[in-house]
Amino acid sequence: MAEPSYSHSELAQAVRNHAMPLEALRYEITPAGLHFLLIHFDIPDLEADTWSLTIGGAVERPLTVTLDDLRSCEARTEVVTMECSGNGRVFLDPPVAGQQWLLGAVGNAQWTGTPLWPLLEEAGLEPRSVEVLFTGADRGIEDGIERTYQRSLTVEEVKRPEVMLVYAMNGQPLLPQHGAPVRLVVPGWYGMASVKWLTTIEAISEPFTGYHQTNAYVVRPGGDEPDVPSTRILPRSLMIPPGVPDSDTRERIVDVGMCEITGRAWCGTSEIVRVEFSDNGGDTWTEAQVESTAHRYGWQKWTHVWVCDRPGPYILSSRATDTTGRSQPDQSAWNERGYENNGIERVAIIVR
Repeated sequence: MAEPSYSHSELAQAVRNHAMPLEALRYEITPAGLHFLLIHFDIPDLEADTWSLTIGGAVERPLTVTLDDLRSCEARTEVVTMECSGNGRVFLDPPVAGQQWLLGAVGNAQWTGTPLWPLLEEAGLEPRSVEVLFTGADRGIEDGIERTYQRSLTVEEVKRPEVMLVYAMNGQPLLPQHGAPVRLVVPGWYGMASVKWLTTIEAISEPFTGYHQTNAYVVRPGGDEPDVPSTRILPRSLMIPPGVPDSDTRERIVDVGMCEITGRAWCGTSEIVRVEFSDNGGDTWTEAQVESTAHRYGWQKWTHVWVCDRPGPYILSSRATDTTGRSQPDQSAWNERGYENNGIERVAIIVR
């Protein structure tokens, strides 16, 4: 029997985590069951009626709040595109370890909760506070050491009103796999910042240097180049796969004639102002139509009518550009953990 082209650990990760099928780009709001999932350890066993969250550390008035307490606070709903920092990892050469994402580690959901900052103000952050540390209930062994999942944000970052403690997704209570009873959502950032299954929030007087802050989610080019933390989502565009798929190869089959190509584009720092389409793998580009959005941190729809009167193979691509002029690269630079690969998509099709 031939050797498998995947490792046991990669298979174990693949059955726990799942990508959004790219045909789900058709939905403005991604259904919860189609939204991507990345679960580092196990889904914790937390009950909504007994759950509580402690806010402490360098504060004057430590707080403990329940789910009912949060629901009684100011409610806010944000449409947010959440993307894994490792989305597209599988396309890096040489290969890197980790969840072997293609391009579906993304989703665009409607999150409801309460802004974090008023609760921190109520607790009274001390002047020495420089960061806020978030701890989830999920724990496990990583690099030989038992850890809980922890991430921090600067005090200035958590002042943003859209940084929320979330208890509902798409108008329904959070599902266990999406962080129930309460999770953090940090619009504009890659998904690792939106800590799930929150148990404690702690104001700290020194920058946090824990594993998932300074080791696991950094762009590490290798050699003498310094590590760069993964933070805001880079520009990306994807298309709804046109035509019909071959069940084995997933190659797309499209009929000769007019074909409307539709997709989504997003960026964590600024709005997408241009999406370009190519039918030759990026040798030449044609500008597509991009819809503006009322949701600053949600994805934007783009469309292009492609007319093809010649049968044969094609490579379709799209490329997004934000308001600062930053565009997707043809290929992203390699890094040891395979983060922030926002190189342009290439979709192989056969026109018949």
